[in-house]
Amino acid sequence: MDMYSSPGIRAHDTDVRRIDIDKVERFLESGQRDQCSNAVDSLFEEINYTALESFMLRLYITMDIYVCSRTFSKRFGISGDQFNKEFGSIDDMPKNLDTVNSAKAYFSRMFDRCICWRMESCRSESSAIICKAKRYIYDNYHLDDICLKSVASAVNLSPTYFSALFKKDVGMNFIDYLTNVRIDKAKELLCCTSLQVSQIASRVGFSDYRYFGQIFKKHTGKTPREFQQTHNS
Repeated sequence: MDMYSSPGIRAHDTDVRRIDIDKVERFLESGQRDQCSNAVDSLFEEINYTALESFMLRLYITMDIYVCSRTFSKRFGISGDQFNKEFGSIDDMPKNLDTVNSAKAYFSRMFDRCICWRMESCRSESSAIICKAKRYIYDNYHLDDICLKSVASAVNLSPTYFSALFKKDVGMNFIDYLTNVRIDKAKELLCCTSLQVSQIASRVGFSDYRYFGQIFKKHTGKTPREFQQTHNS
């Protein structure tokens, strides 16, 4: 039987305010897990708690939350079967709505899980972006014009957002990471080749070999020549 046309719902009952579905979507998009209970409470207060004392109205009004949450979860690869396993199918929903409090607890848990799925997806997506950025850096560290803006462009992000994302994921800012990559490559060349320091500086992206020497010593405690001599000896 269609829940929306149930004989238990009188015509004048359906005039009660429906759930603000836009508000639900906005919360799932940007809300935090510790805000779930308050979010559901706010939605219920806007409807009218007196109306929610009616089980059939409770079922009718809160159906939108279920459908919205299920649709939202699909964006993050959550199948209908997986959602049903967590929260039951639409046919199972009535058993979770026995009272207003049980309905609040049910939807609070649903919001919390949807936010978890959103956050897990974001972490996975950001990790993929950072991996791509690192590959780009390793492939292009030798270019003296590689910069935050060029790497951000390579992963289709704004420089500001990429900078924040990179630091959060890697634990250091972009320029420090790039410098570390260059210094590590310089160490390899100093140890394994007979190239001059000026040549090595150029190969790892420093157009000024004197500046390269300063940065190298800052990171290793030795000049490039001292490092080379120590290794060779």
